[in-house]
Amino acid sequence: MRIIVVTQQVDPEHPALAATIAKLRALAARVDELDVMALGGSASALPQNCRLELFGGRAKLLRGLRFWRVLRGELRREPRCDLVLAHMCPIYAILAAPFTRRREVPLALWYTHWKRTPTLRLAGRLVDHIVSVDERSVPLRSPKVRAIGHGIDPSEFPCHEPPSREARVLRVLVLGRYSRAKGIETILRATQIALSSDLDLVVDIHGPALTRAEIEHKEYLNVLREELGLGDRVLIGEALSRTQVPALLADHDLLVNNMEAGALDKVVFEAAASCTPVIASNPGFDALLPAELRFRRSQADELAERLIAFSRLDLDRRRALGRLLRERVCESHSVDSWAEGIIGLTQ
Repeated sequence: MRIIVVTQQVDPEHPALAATIAKLRALAARVDELDVMALGGSASALPQNCRLELFGGRAKLLRGLRFWRVLRGELRREPRCDLVLAHMCPIYAILAAPFTRRREVPLALWYTHWKRTPTLRLAGRLVDHIVSVDERSVPLRSPKVRAIGHGIDPSEFPCHEPPSREARVLRVLVLGRYSRAKGIETILRATQIALSSDLDLVVDIHGPALTRAEIEHKEYLNVLREELGLGDRVLIGEALSRTQVPALLADHDLLVNNMEAGALDKVVFEAAASCTPVIASNPGFDALLPAELRFRRSQADELAERLIAFSRLDLDRRRALGRLLRERVCESHSVDSWAEGIIGLTQ
């Protein structure tokens, strides 16, 4: 079996896209040959039965022309390709569709995001399959949609014991890009409410700011932190490499996620895999998180209540919650179950 995957980067140090590599490795273990097309990256990050072809360039037109040249060459190669998978970027599926249709090769789009763009709608019409974490994690209603879980590598996120400290300061972690869609403002307001209720609490926020809008939003959050009087109770930090995340999770009591409904943030599953309890607002996490770990988005008072309630749990209960979450990730959201879902598209 031979599959072509088109993705953005194959870079184990990329702050937002490094997780793709674990998926590629799991998929490579199930095929004879995996051909990866990317804007940039290194083949050294991939198994021996993978080939990496780059099509990056400064201008969109140049990238598009290179994309077509590389894909056309890959589709002409033997053995015949069984599937082309566009990973997260609908434009890749649109560009690939004329070539895959001519060669009668199935075309699939992996997508998990809340935004329903014209590009996504067009891609949805052109592809044969749309795969996502959950039917609710792609903003299209189509019989083409298939839920296959999130591809998390549990070996990268070993289960850890809950932090045990004599002074019970609740250490909360927030990870993700500084996008308004992440709802970090609500988390800051909930922190203020919880502190006013005498909860001893610190919040560490880390993530990249990759666009002008994200840079501006990060600046706004710094101003809001001072306006709310949070001072050194909240750290608005920089992006971290993927290798730093497991230790950071182990050093915190829980992760909080307030992503806009639709997308199911990968970091929630990564934290769950490490046995770190998660409090999240997205209703798409209802199968992963017990009711006591969920709140309604933008409800700062409700999030504060959840934080206070969690702070009162003993270590045995926190341990039990963490292990329950890891079991659910390993069962339904591992890289192995994800790769099996992709292979199922060829049958």
